Amino acid sequence: MQEIIVSGMRPTGRLHLGHYHGVLKNWLRLQDEAECYFFVADWHALTTHYETTQGIRTAVWDLLIEWLAVGVDPEKAVLFIQSHVPQHAELALLLGMMTPLSWLERVPTFKDQQEKLRERDLATFGFLGYPLLMTADILLYGADKVPVGADQVAHLEISRELARRFNSFYGRDEDSVRQVEKALQALGKRGGKTFATLQQRFQQEGDALAVQEAAVFLGQQAGLNAAMQAQLLAYLEGKGREILREPQALLTAAAKMPGLDGQKMSKSYGNTIALREPPDLVEKKIRTMPTDPARVGRHDPGTPEKCPVWALHQVYSDAETQNWVRSGCTTADIGCLDCKQPLITAVLAEQAPIQEKAEYWAARPAQLQEIARAGAERARHRAEQTLDKVRAAMGLIHDQAGI
Repeated sequence: MQEIIVSGMRPTGRLHLGHYHGVLKNWLRLQDEAECYFFVADWHALTTHYETTQGIRTAVWDLLIEWLAVGVDPEKAVLFIQSHVPQHAELALLLGMMTPLSWLERVPTFKDQQEKLRERDLATFGFLGYPLLMTADILLYGADKVPVGADQVAHLEISRELARRFNSFYGRDEDSVRQVEKALQALGKRGGKTFATLQQRFQQEGDALAVQEAAVFLGQQAGLNAAMQAQLLAYLEGKGREILREPQALLTAAAKMPGLDGQKMSKSYGNTIALREPPDLVEKKIRTMPTDPARVGRHDPGTPEKCPVWALHQVYSDAETQNWVRSGCTTADIGCLDCKQPLITAVLAEQAPIQEKAEYWAARPAQLQEIARAGAERARHRAEQTLDKVRAAMGLIHDQAGI
């Protein structure tokens, strides 16, 4: 049985080469190996751009065009627009009923984004609750793995914790509930208070040490047998019958795509080359890239490691070209414009087929809409299966038998 992979992108503008090398190349590999759900996260775009929504509609279709242009295949992966699958919103709402406020406030990006985007009013329910929507995106499809960089693993952890908490509340049968109650009675009033504190530390504060301390504490209680200890430890950890699957991180290599200034390529740094950048602008951007400050004149030698152009050569140039650049730079046998020309050629060669396919899809809006419609239909079918289990577990299936 294939693993299920879920990943999405916010529609905040045209994609650049950093997206291609850092995310999309990985998607192209995964679509041949797993059951993939790739979605345009238009609701997520609203969490930070709710006042300026004019460009979101265009950006949604631009994103889909560029996915198809690089080779993401709707026959191999489910491609859809998030807002076309309302089950995302329903599950986010239901998860919100049992999510401690403190969990949302300690998500790493909550305060980081508020600092970085001070010009925006992010004191909104939508921004605070975006981890719930992100969790719904993932849990709806029973994702086994979610592609993330090493710096994003902490963001995924709240999805794992929420799945565990949901299963703890709603995944227990009457017999297991009775066993937990019996074990808690055996602990006594003082022991029960200590256990409750440890449980709160783990389930509401995310303190992993609380589990280790609880295992030691329970092992010291004379009134508990081994079965009771195991039952209470599972209760503390929130382990119940699996209704929502805990997703695992699929670690992806850090994108080695430097920008025009040597920093990581990012729109916020203004150092990008867009996938659909006009060739003349690509050439101009590369030709005007900063170089090693030591090369003031044509005959001044330089150090490649101090030059942003060298970082791009490590992405686009073969060993022979890199040796030519290193030798020519350190001896001043070549000028900086000579060094940049192979990069211009390589980037344009990479972009040409992508831009050709993008033009093809941009000229076929009806086909794009059909791909999005078909993808949303497949996504809704899979998501509804999960929501059926969630509603049943929470007692939200109402029929005459309950009267």
